[in-house]
This record gives sequence, structure tokens and C-alpha cells, in this order.
Amino acid sequence: MSGACTTYVSAEQEVVRGFSCPRPGGEAAAVFCCGFRDHKYCCDDPHSFFPYEHSYMWWLSIGALVGLSIAAVVLLAFIVTACVLCYLFIGSKPHTKLDPGLSLQTTDHSLWRKPDAML
Repeated sequence: MSGACTTYVSAEQEVVRGFSCPRPGGEAAAVFCCGFRDHKYCCDDPHSFFPYEHSYMWWLSIGALVGLSIAAVVLLAFIVTACVLCYLFIGSKPHTKLDPGLSLQTTDHSLWRKPDAML
């Protein structure tokens, strides 16, 4: 890393002329050229890859954690509601045996015996 940022083409396809670090009116400690091919800036850490302060990243992480937590609570509430509704639906059905369609009654076996006269 050096203190000279070369000319580059920005993400908006604009040519940005090269500049040296630190820039006039910038931080005196920002003596390194940092960034990517389409976005360069002066920084005080030669291993910096992100042009924002670390506090910005923490707010982004906290926001993501809050969002994921809310999504997890909504998913859990949905699963619990579905289980309760299934339990209530199954519990509200009458407990009768299924009708197989055939009348299965015991028959009188005396009709099946041969009469004594035929023996």
C-alpha cells in the first residue's frame, strides 16, 4: 500500500483522477490508499477494505440480529399455532368406529345344523 491512489473508473462509470494521500483537508493520519478498483480512498490502516467506520458495521450487525430474532419468533409462533390447531381439530372429531359397509352380525348356528330327521 502506498500513499498514491491511481486513476480509476467508478461504479457509475466516471473516471476519477489519481490523488495522493493524505488529501488536502482530509485526516493527516490517512496516508495509505485503500479501497477497490472502482472506489479508492485515503485511510490510516493499510489493511482496510471498507470505507466506513466500524461503528457503522456494528449497527448493521445489530439490525440484522434484531431482524433475524423477529423472524424466528414469528416462525415459532406459526409452528405453535399450527400444532394447537391440529390438536384441536383431531380432538374435536367424534370417536366412533369407521363403518366398513358390511353388517357383521353373528348368525344363529342352529340354522346351519342338519335336522335330526335327515340323519
